[in-house]
Amino acid sequence: MSRSEDSVRLRHMLDATRKILAFTKGKTREDLDKDEVLAFAVVRLIEILGEAAKNVSPELRAQTLEIPWRQIMGTRDRLAHAYFDVNLDILFGKL
Repeated sequence: MSRSEDSVRLRHMLDATRKILAFTKGKTREDLDKDEVLAFAVVRLIEILGEAAKNVSPELRAQTLEIPWRQIMGTRDRLAHAYFDVNLDILFGKL
């Protein structure tokens, strides 16, 4: 993967993260239960974050070991494949 492709994926990760923070600013865990659209948005953005991480080159991931790549990608997989059992307590606790 080229540097420019890594740059695009990192931008996607940053954009998703910024949106999550903006959408949840001033929100409580209970707000996720009351606002289904907010909960779906947060879950989807975390999926996007994880999918973008999966597309960052292994070389760049190896150079940035301070980023928990495996956990980011694993969270995406969990949300996408176990959509029927998403624990909003865990997600909100990580925000």
